[in-house]
Amino acid sequence: MNAYHAAPQQKTNTLAIVTLVTGILGLCLIPWILGFISLGQIKKSGEKGRGMAIWGMVIAVIWTVIGVIVGVASAMGSETTETVEGLRILSTTLA
Repeated sequence: MNAYHAAPQQKTNTLAIVTLVTGILGLCLIPWILGFISLGQIKKSGEKGRGMAIWGMVIAVIWTVIGVIVGVASAMGSETTETVEGLRILSTTLA
C-alpha cells in the first residue's frame, strides 16, 4: 500500500472565472457585481480565484475608461466638424 496520498485540489470559484470572462468581454457593470459576490464567497469558503475576480474587475474598469475616452473624442470630433461646416456656410452667406 502506498503511504503517500495526493492532497485534495482546492476548487476555483466559478463566479471568479465568470467575472474574469465578463471583464475581458467588456460588460462594464456585470464584472463588478459578480466580482464582489465572488470575493465574498472566496473569503467564506477559502476557494481559489481571488486574483481572477480582481483582474476581471480591473479589466472592466479599463474597458470603461477606454469607452469614455472614445465617446468624448467622438463627441469632440463631431462638434468640430459641425462648427467648421457652420462657419463655412456663414462665410459663404456673408460673402
